[in-house]
Amino acid sequence: MPDHTSSNAAPRSTPHRFTGGALPILGAAVLWGTTGTASSFAPDGAHPAAIGSAGLVLGGLLLFLAGRGSTALVTGSDARTRWVLLLGAVAVAGYPLSFYPAVANAGVAVGTVITLGSAPVFSGLLAWCVDRARPTARWVTATVAAVVGCAVLVLGPELTGAASSTNTLGVFLALVAGFSYALYAIIAEKLIRRGHTSGAVMGTMFAGGGVLVLPVVLAAGTAWLATVNGALVALHLALFTVFLAYWLFGHGLRRTSASTATTLSLAEPAVAAVLGVALVGERLPLVSWSGLVVLALGLAVLKAPGPRRR
Repeated sequence: MPDHTSSNAAPRSTPHRFTGGALPILGAAVLWGTTGTASSFAPDGAHPAAIGSAGLVLGGLLLFLAGRGSTALVTGSDARTRWVLLLGAVAVAGYPLSFYPAVANAGVAVGTVITLGSAPVFSGLLAWCVDRARPTARWVTATVAAVVGCAVLVLGPELTGAASSTNTLGVFLALVAGFSYALYAIIAEKLIRRGHTSGAVMGTMFAGGGVLVLPVVLAAGTAWLATVNGALVALHLALFTVFLAYWLFGHGLRRTSASTATTLSLAEPAVAAVLGVALVGERLPLVSWSGLVVLALGLAVLKAPGPRRR
């Protein structure tokens, strides 16, 4: 199967479209859902931004080495494509630098909901501005349902307990993370749709993002990486939540728009919640389980077969 796609090469059957686009992105969301559980095993002295950045440095390097055509994309592209790749690398670097501190300031629940809930909205707005493509009614309906379900799922324990104060800095950083995610997803989609291989695009952007965050890892201190827990956490983030997850994500973007992909990635908190119950022994109230159902229905509406039209 070729590593690039065009409008004429897109598959016409719905099942193949789902297998080629939605399933890899949902697979990436499953891997991203392990981030919180894995990061919780990092040593206490590790800075939140350094944890995510360390995974990006190694994972980005692996993506670059494994991406067929990565070197050619960097050396053989025109100036405009290189600037777009640089912007994508900046967006990639901006995600761990904002998401992990957002979670540290606002809490896992609030930080995750705001980041993942805002990403589809930012993605839809960016697609509207870049392509003049107005969001479809199905996408709006599915995204609203998925965002509401995600919020109820993650914030369920807080909704049933005592109210907590909102951390303004954490909320702002979470919005920055959501925008960063939407921006590099849009950039990756555009470059892949132009005919560049998904491996080369993701490898180049994430290797560039890794280079940009490397000073953060060094400045925050690397002593925690020398511990067993620290090394295992960094390896897990690099191999599974960066290398494998974004390889799947890039593969899915060949047949799925960035706005749809960011909505599908809302499955991540559902995976994280299930892992918390199954592995960590957490308990979810009934309202959270109802949010999980609404989230699943939203994703089902997004990918349900619709009327064929050009």
